[in-house]
Amino acid sequence: MFQPVRQVSVNFADNEKQSNKTFNILYFMKTNLVNLALGLAFTGGAVSCQSQKNDLVFEHQGDTVTIVHIARPAKYLLLPIQESSKEGLVRLDTGSPADTDMDVRLATDSVEYYVPFALPQGSEEATVIIKKVAADALCWDSIRVSDTFDTANRDKFRPVYHHTPLYGWMNDANGLVYKDGEYHLYFQYNPYGSVWGNMHWGHSVSKDLVHWEHLDPAIARDTLGHIFSGSAIVDKHNSAGYGENTIVAFYTSHRNIPGGQSQVQSMAYSTDNGRTYTKYEQNPVLTPFDGLQNFRDPKVFWYEPEQKWIMIVSADKNMRFYSSANLKQWEYMSEFGEGFGPQPNQFECPDFIQLPVDGDRTRMKWVMIVNINPGFVYGGSGTMYFTGDFDGHQFVCDTKPEVVKWLDWGKDHYATVCFSNTGDRVIAVPWMSNWQYANYTPIQQFRSANALPRELSLYTGEDKQLYLSAAPVKETEHLRKDSKKLDDFTVNGEKRLETLFENNDGAFELELQLVSAGKEAGFELLNSLGEKVKIYLDASEGRVVMDRAESGIVDFGKKVKPHDLDTEESYARYKEVTVNYKNDFALGTWAPINTAKAHKIQVFVDNGSVELFVDGGRVAMTNLVFPNEPYNSLRFYSKGGEMKISNFTIYKLGL
Repeated sequence: MFQPVRQVSVNFADNEKQSNKTFNILYFMKTNLVNLALGLAFTGGAVSCQSQKNDLVFEHQGDTVTIVHIARPAKYLLLPIQESSKEGLVRLDTGSPADTDMDVRLATDSVEYYVPFALPQGSEEATVIIKKVAADALCWDSIRVSDTFDTANRDKFRPVYHHTPLYGWMNDANGLVYKDGEYHLYFQYNPYGSVWGNMHWGHSVSKDLVHWEHLDPAIARDTLGHIFSGSAIVDKHNSAGYGENTIVAFYTSHRNIPGGQSQVQSMAYSTDNGRTYTKYEQNPVLTPFDGLQNFRDPKVFWYEPEQKWIMIVSADKNMRFYSSANLKQWEYMSEFGEGFGPQPNQFECPDFIQLPVDGDRTRMKWVMIVNINPGFVYGGSGTMYFTGDFDGHQFVCDTKPEVVKWLDWGKDHYATVCFSNTGDRVIAVPWMSNWQYANYTPIQQFRSANALPRELSLYTGEDKQLYLSAAPVKETEHLRKDSKKLDDFTVNGEKRLETLFENNDGAFELELQLVSAGKEAGFELLNSLGEKVKIYLDASEGRVVMDRAESGIVDFGKKVKPHDLDTEESYARYKEVTVNYKNDFALGTWAPINTAKAHKIQVFVDNGSVELFVDGGRVAMTNLVFPNEPYNSLRFYSKGGEMKISNFTIYKLGL
């Protein structure tokens, strides 16, 4: 049965394009004659004309399928987005089996922002098929074509110096690799909205880990599915046969199937220094031998003693080790992790690095980094690690399964992985959010940022166990644009610093030495609205605390629901161990601290985040904040004793 055509739009830019008008009418009448006749009867013969740069014809086939014909297409079709809408399917129709639907939340009754959908250049016509969007949705009046897309910042919570996508959604860092003087940061990316979906590998490069250049997405979602997390290596031995020093990337191809999901490992290679990738024609290169559905995030590295490549894949609640000579055929070796760490949990995003103990390169240890969701001590997602030995086949952990060590004690540190090919330096990049509320944060043009890159090292703690230190890379000193050095002072009660900087844009660093003889001592970051972040040493509990319960916009934390793997007991435990719990965002996090009275404190503040490093990174704590105006004053306080502040400098930060 034919459905009436609800609207025919023939749009032309100026008198010089009258031929386009004729072309579109003839094209439409030829291919849709019956529908056109019915549509004219239904609509009273209405044909609307609008002045636009490029011509658009909307062919509504039924109520939820629309074909958009675009004559002489511009660079982009700008899609209007409403995040509360249900996902529609948008596909560029080229007639190829490789044509892939993208999930897009097109506006139904209000437009929140636009995203660009790339169109082929130099062709007479482009066709875009849109499904699962009603014919009376607002989007049909709002879609437009353009040769440009404005990425100028429109969000007050855009960080000044942290890496973010220009627009759209970002989560895990992927494929971190250093080559020819460039750090390549790939990342989980949705170019069609600021909520999770349509996983591509976004791409940015830097020469100093501070200044980032945004490039086009490197690996796009395809018919095998979403491009999930993975890693990249420099193939110095030409193992894969694509040339010496080719960058080879490994990622998870994810798609939904009846009754669940399929996750397999795929490969792509780049011959232009990581700008573009060619997918291996025989993908996937690895499938789970037992049909496991949670099988993702491949980490690949070269194992020099046996001259072979090793891949680690997160496999539900453990990690599986595979080996290969050519990067294409992989052989299972062993696994690690079942029963390790807090329970319940889900292993994700592994990394595996070798580090000297206390800087002594004659005492090397392997470190397994495991990102879990759920299972973090304060709820949601977090990063833990295990130290041990590796013989090229099996990892043996130094500690018992119940021993848990966190790389960062804040709620917004996840999917931490390290750059490959950086020599002796081990540089990690975290995603700065938490899966509990990442889709709800009060940001719209983009969502999520990376925390500062951190240099990892192993040290021996007071209890003789090995721990990871995560210190901000030395390159962050390039961010310092102005400074204010303060004289040493003592606090009994409280002392205020009313103004940090004139024209403070919310980006600064505090560096100081704190000595406390009291029960509680620290400081508050404040703004004129009374919003604050409290950072203090709690001597009675042997811990350092960051409390963001009153930091600004926090109510979105009420939207959090328990993860499917959470039990009633585990979800209650998260709340009990936090400080000043209000909701799953409005709370305080804490970390155990050594018994010394003096501590070096370093705090990086940016629009939307506070990162705390104690004693050179032996404690790291990363938390998002959303103040309605920048913090620009400090209140120091001490309870039950005296606090001394020395070596105190405030730096104004910028790019």
